[in-house]
Amino acid sequence: MAQLFDRFIQERKYLANVSPHTIEWHRQSLRWLRVERPDAADLRNVVLRMREAGLRASSVNCYLGSINAYLKWSGSPLRVPKLRQESYVPAVYSAQQIALLVRWKPTGFYQRRLHALVLTFLDTGTRLDEVLSLSVVNCDLDNLLITVTGKGRKQRIIPFSVELRRTLAKFIMDAGLRPEQLIFGTMGRARKLSQRNTLRDVKALCTRLGFTAPGRAIHAFRHTFAVNYLRRGGSVFHLQKVLGHSSLEMTRRYANLVTEDLQAVHERVSLLSQRP
Repeated sequence: MAQLFDRFIQERKYLANVSPHTIEWHRQSLRWLRVERPDAADLRNVVLRMREAGLRASSVNCYLGSINAYLKWSGSPLRVPKLRQESYVPAVYSAQQIALLVRWKPTGFYQRRLHALVLTFLDTGTRLDEVLSLSVVNCDLDNLLITVTGKGRKQRIIPFSVELRRTLAKFIMDAGLRPEQLIFGTMGRARKLSQRNTLRDVKALCTRLGFTAPGRAIHAFRHTFAVNYLRRGGSVFHLQKVLGHSSLEMTRRYANLVTEDLQAVHERVSLLSQRP
């Protein structure tokens, strides 16, 4: 990587103290940029190459966030405007699918670990890496709270249910886990589970229970949590804190995700549905 790019990465790593995931994001983004001192034509070509490579607008915008950060850092007056993103409804698990997952009776260590993982996703709305990095000491079973480290290495405290406490407490005790150990680590407890294997296991479980996992199967747990949180009267402001969103706009999108909710509201407000 070129000299300026390297310096930008080093400052982000050692001065801004960003996470390894963020460092990798910057590296991948700068590979699209190619030149250290881009002009307007170079920046237009970056977007064109991304689109020609088949990247969606949301993926392009993700890379542009890093590229614009680099441009500002390097003193360039240029910025790349973000593309208008396609509107889509994030995939969620249906009530019937949730019931199947919750009522599944696992046997053996691997199945019980997977079941506890799935229930944690459903009950807390956490991201995959946040759960895989969760240690026993950060799971407060007495006060029903977990402390996770999210994007930007920001910690947040998330409440969980009595039902999840039963599952986690039994799993932790049966496995004989020490406070410093990962709850969902490998069987030998030496390593964190891989994201790829976790996704594979979740998809296989869904197939075993008789349905196909929705798109982005693990992140769909987070969408499912958010949608149901709002359906049951939860506050958008509280949801923002639970999910760890940096802005309220990221959370508000969940307020109008599901067509059936819009239909239910319309039935109540429709002039044609009113009776004299």
